[in-house]
Amino acid sequence: MNVFVAGGAGFIGTNLCTELVERGHDVTALSRTPGRGSIPEEVDLAVGDVSAYDSIEDAVAGHDAVVNLVSLAPLWEPKGDRDHETVHVGGTENLVRAAETHDVERFLQMSALGANPDGDTAYIRAKGRAEEVVRDSSLEWTIFRPSVVFGDGGEFVAFTKTLTTPYVTGLPGGGETRFQPIWVGDLVPMLADVFEDDDHVGGTYEVGGPQVVTLADVTELVYEADGKSVTVLPIPMLLAKLGLAVAEPLPFVPFGSDQARSLEFDNTITDNDVTAFGRDVDGLTTLRAYLETDATELE
Repeated sequence: MNVFVAGGAGFIGTNLCTELVERGHDVTALSRTPGRGSIPEEVDLAVGDVSAYDSIEDAVAGHDAVVNLVSLAPLWEPKGDRDHETVHVGGTENLVRAAETHDVERFLQMSALGANPDGDTAYIRAKGRAEEVVRDSSLEWTIFRPSVVFGDGGEFVAFTKTLTTPYVTGLPGGGETRFQPIWVGDLVPMLADVFEDDDHVGGTYEVGGPQVVTLADVTELVYEADGKSVTVLPIPMLLAKLGLAVAEPLPFVPFGSDQARSLEFDNTITDNDVTAFGRDVDGLTTLRAYLETDATELE
């Protein structure tokens, strides 16, 4: 299959491009800036911005499938003119339109756990509206809703270190927000499976890792891997929200009100859909195992 990966130069994208090539697919990776980085040599490169239709239409032509991995990270406050509505909703609309125009059959949409057009944060609302765009299309679509994804090049560990300090740190609500992080090396093969099994067409899959951890747990694991201890002190959620609201306009502050609101809700799964891809939940890689093991040993 000839697969077009929008966001192919990103964290998940480079891993997916590698997986698809290893499975014998022809792959084109789209990014806003030219440069191969860690994208395999076998992958064709295309330059374009999903928020600008004319920059991507011709590149989509001739492909059997489109993957939309383009996303603004929910962990950081968007800066400049690239907001969630423009990137997630507008970008998805443009990719769907290009795919329909050029008779692409398959469309894989990377969404987010909790995606809801009426959700509590701009990120969740935009992801929910983007899902509606995909479902309303004429394409053979599949939607993934992962919990946070970790791995080499990912932002989850970096986010934790930016939000905290070693030895003693404060966390909103004492860091009780729960996550179910999934390793990119476990997620990507499931994404690739979509193009090899027609049963996944029309499916929306919520996936996460083998363990539920709090933000406080993650903080302790991250610093433990660095050989440091940490004691978590609770910051009242209301105080944290007020502080981030005041600091939000400052260009050097990477968090804002949306990030504070996102820490009020758990990011966990009731029924883990990894089983739909023949995976055993208990066989997935935990965050602790990843942090304690050289990544090359997990390949």
